[in-house]
Amino acid sequence: MKYPVKVQLVEKSRREGLDIENLPFGKTFSDHMFVADYIDGAWQNCQLVPYGDISFAPSMMALHYGQSVFEGMKANISTQTGEPMMFRAKKHAQRFNKSSERLRMPAVPEELFLEAVNSLTVIDKKWIPQSAGSALYLRPFIFASDESLGVRASSSYKFIVFTGPVGPYYPKPVRILVAQKYVRAFPGGVGFAKAAGNYAATLKPAEMAKEEGFDQILWLDGLEFKYLQECGTMNIFAVIGDTVLTPPTTDSILDGVTRDSIIKLLTEMGIKVDVRPISIDELIEAHKVGELKEMFGSGTAAVVSHVADISYQDVVYDLPAIEDRKIGPMIKKALTDIKENTVVDNHGWVTPATSTILEKV
Repeated sequence: MKYPVKVQLVEKSRREGLDIENLPFGKTFSDHMFVADYIDGAWQNCQLVPYGDISFAPSMMALHYGQSVFEGMKANISTQTGEPMMFRAKKHAQRFNKSSERLRMPAVPEELFLEAVNSLTVIDKKWIPQSAGSALYLRPFIFASDESLGVRASSSYKFIVFTGPVGPYYPKPVRILVAQKYVRAFPGGVGFAKAAGNYAATLKPAEMAKEEGFDQILWLDGLEFKYLQECGTMNIFAVIGDTVLTPPTTDSILDGVTRDSIIKLLTEMGIKVDVRPISIDELIEAHKVGELKEMFGSGTAAVVSHVADISYQDVVYDLPAIEDRKIGPMIKKALTDIKENTVVDNHGWVTPATSTILEKV
């Protein structure tokens, strides 16, 4: 690899005695992390080291001006080989850099990104859970590291990847509240990017929804409060009649990796998919005439999460029982089978985790 990497492994793993098959999402982290610095226009100081604290100055620019982007990825154990497998790692690397470019941050070379996520998956293979709905979650992120005040792009950055075993993000079908006051994104903004600030802006409305008994918010467009955008941290799908609908990706909607995979798989299965704007009025009318068969969200963390009901203008619209649904359960199984190498992957989405730097250790 072009970038030299210093490797320091843990003296004793924290994995021993830990039941990784029964863990809440995002609370437990694996033994190692990958760290690199962008200084003087180049990536350097690449290290694979024990997971631990990092130090920074109070004046670090990311804390003040929000230059921070992240990705979410997963790895599973192949049911055929027993080895760790990555799901669409290159697609994640491309989206990561697309997000970074919008926030005026340097690209992480694909070679470096892939070496980081693959090496961590290999070295912490024993942290990968194998129970249903579980995986090793990988969190690559980048942030501005200049120690300075004044609104401008930083000249130095830090790239870090860490991992952790996770169970299902949404263990049960979600109840969603349609937004009628707050907005997630506007045209020309950063809604398509996995920018940290995008998620911070949703926290207050999400908490308000939970106080009313809902799990997530179904966001509408910011211009007319009319068209569906995303659902919490997920892209959204609706099955109306025999057609699966999902909004097109724009500069206000994240280009979800799972979303893209679902659209391709459904099309191959002969199921009609219509990628177009969906109005909330169309959705409610479809429910009233009995044509709204299913709704589900998709994302790396959630995979496929069924929607139990939606609330709009103080009316709750119940959706059919999960056992009566066809599309959501079928596509979730199809995705899981590919990720776990249970079926043949005809798309080249699943790749064995390999590491060039660990071969030298």
